[in-house]
Amino acid sequence: MSTLTRPKTEAVATAPATLRGSVRVLLRLHRKALWAAAALLVIGIGIVVALRVWMASSKVRCADGDTTRCGDDIYVASYAHTSTETFLADGGGVLLLLAGLIGVFVAGPLIARELESGTFRPAWAQSVSPAHWLAARLAVPAGLAVVGLTVLIAVYRWGLRALRGYPYFQPPRWYDSGVFPGTGPALLGFALLAVAVGGLCAVLVRRTLLSMSLTGLFLGVVALGLDKRRYELWPHILRQGEGPLTLSGGDWHLDSGMLTASGRKLYWQDCFDTDMTGSAEACMRARGGVDHFAEVHPASHYWPLQLVETGILLALAALAVFAAFRVLRRLHG
Repeated sequence: MSTLTRPKTEAVATAPATLRGSVRVLLRLHRKALWAAAALLVIGIGIVVALRVWMASSKVRCADGDTTRCGDDIYVASYAHTSTETFLADGGGVLLLLAGLIGVFVAGPLIARELESGTFRPAWAQSVSPAHWLAARLAVPAGLAVVGLTVLIAVYRWGLRALRGYPYFQPPRWYDSGVFPGTGPALLGFALLAVAVGGLCAVLVRRTLLSMSLTGLFLGVVALGLDKRRYELWPHILRQGEGPLTLSGGDWHLDSGMLTASGRKLYWQDCFDTDMTGSAEACMRARGGVDHFAEVHPASHYWPLQLVETGILLALAALAVFAAFRVLRRLHG
């Protein structure tokens, strides 16, 4: 007989009351983890606020932010500015890691530990159905994660805005791996996927450390895969011209080369790998190149990419939740 067989009970409570009771019990049992999460939220907000205050109070000698003597030809950014850029350049990756840790916590201490130790039995014996028991352990962290990460996204975007408007300085780009995941709804989709995968791994494995490891591994693969193939989530734009193209600062440059008269693309690496002498331009012309081209995602593609990625993550999360409840139903008899 499965260790997840539900104890027999004669009392059956209503679904809403049962779920509310499960939520209250869950919050009380894991109040230390909630306080730790709240502390991380406050620390994250405090870091961004402190960096912006530091930048605003940094001493500059020129109105344009130049810290050298006015009239010099060399621009030197303030130490506060460069330090803020360094910290915020990877802020999106940090938020992605926090979202993944939520899933690891769900997989381990929240669900798998109870299944492994058998502490789920008293709850099931008190008219709490397995479905309500699992629903509470998925809904609570999912709701708290969405609220907390939404606040952090807003604060992070507010911090990034402080880096704009400085001359001769390139702030973190919207498509950077360390920025893009933490600036939009894709982070919330990843957090919900983390919770769903954590619940699925927990009910499948029922071992705390193994469930946490599998959850972390799966989420790492998903995050890495999206980072490597994100540019394929939305059709890119082809820009072309007779001479070398000048791209705007907001363009995500994917590849470039030259077009033949028939429209066939010749990429620069096609000439870099040959034994032909002379410039790459001459090589491309010899191969029939006529016009220059560049494949780019303009800044206007930020939201399409965010929304498509969010949709993929939410679809995976829905599948994981469905599978988790099916597995629990099969195991508890």
